[in-house]
Amino acid sequence: MTLTISQPPRTERVAQELDLSRKRGELRKILIPPCPDLLVRLQAAMAETEPDLSEIARIAGSDVAMSATLLRNANSPLHAVGQPVATVGQAMNRLGLIETAAVLTGFLVRHAIPVDHPQLRHFWEHAAIRAATLHFIARHLPGLVPELAHLYGLFCHVGMPVLLQSVRGYGGTLVEARARIDRSFIATENANHRTDHAVVGALVARTWHLEPTLVAAIRLHHDLESLADDGTEAEIHTLVAAGLLAEYLMRRREGLDPENDWTQFGAQALAWLQLSADDLADWTQPLQAELDAL
Repeated sequence: MTLTISQPPRTERVAQELDLSRKRGELRKILIPPCPDLLVRLQAAMAETEPDLSEIARIAGSDVAMSATLLRNANSPLHAVGQPVATVGQAMNRLGLIETAAVLTGFLVRHAIPVDHPQLRHFWEHAAIRAATLHFIARHLPGLVPELAHLYGLFCHVGMPVLLQSVRGYGGTLVEARARIDRSFIATENANHRTDHAVVGALVARTWHLEPTLVAAIRLHHDLESLADDGTEAEIHTLVAAGLLAEYLMRRREGLDPENDWTQFGAQALAWLQLSADDLADWTQPLQAELDAL
């Protein structure tokens, strides 16, 4: 008689890995920026069965630059209908609760983890495009929550600026990792620093008390063999596959060749998402219009 020992869910295994590495491994050296108080308040408000709109409006209005960002998004070509909005309340009404929360989250994350290094030029602009692309994909796929996909797009590579701030020589590693063709990006990170941006990004998400599914997806976004792992929960599988597709669509929009991850695992990702080449062709113009509106 053969006994089958079932493994715990992938979310639990990732959490255990991060906790152990934080206590004993290289992650002890990593300085994780604290989650902004306003983001904690926003997460608490959004977690309610009926979110407190007055609290969300207070959060949005507590910072002049954040209010201006909300108004700018509400008046962008993607949302502009009729007269321009002039108040936080009007902007919230036009954008809707979910989009408002996404804009505020993006602003707060960007200012909590500033990036000022030539190797990560336009980091947050690319993160915003990735988040918008994933939001678009989620709206066209059953079973993928758009706001979760948007958060994944924002946080997917957040380990890079955190490593840059914490680890001596990481800027040089970025140069080397992008130049090498004999091994993957994270293989170079691990060779030089015994950790990588996927692990560190997952640690940031866990420290900031984001959803375990999101934490695991960030951890696995370059561990693409997980796409064939029956032990990976479907939600994680879908986020990782959608993230791979988003990177492909972003590079195609910029006229760049697909990355090796897409070459190796793109067909597998599309099969999981039940998408065809015709589906992607149909998305080209509407996705272009949304990204241009950013």
